[in-house]
Amino acid sequence: MIELEERPELDLNHALNDLLARWHAWSSSYSFGKGYPSVDSACRYSRTSRQYDDENGALDSAVDNKIMEAFDAAVWTIPQPYLTAIQFQARNFHARVQVWNSPRLPKNEVERSILLMEARNKLMRALARSGVMS
Repeated sequence: MIELEERPELDLNHALNDLLARWHAWSSSYSFGKGYPSVDSACRYSRTSRQYDDENGALDSAVDNKIMEAFDAAVWTIPQPYLTAIQFQARNFHARVQVWNSPRLPKNEVERSILLMEARNKLMRALARSGVMS
């Protein structure tokens, strides 16, 4: 059995995997709505006080939303083909199965794993620069 204190990179990898899965779910949550808007355009950006909203998770969801916005900004700084590798890995982590592939990525499994490792390193550097992960 591997102790996490002996291998701190496992914690970092698991945290990145979790962030990738959450980011994919967050970024694909937009849905095109039909009909009338649910908010008046004059009051769209007003917020109610959230000081008593800690029991239903409103504060936690606001923090998670800010983290995902920063993560999204860091992901989009990665050049191609590394961006495609990150996007498909995030999709697979969200699905919890390795089913999504891209024709833009190398067919050879060794080359693809090297490209993915480089993409994850680029993402970790971008996340460290933006302050999302340290």
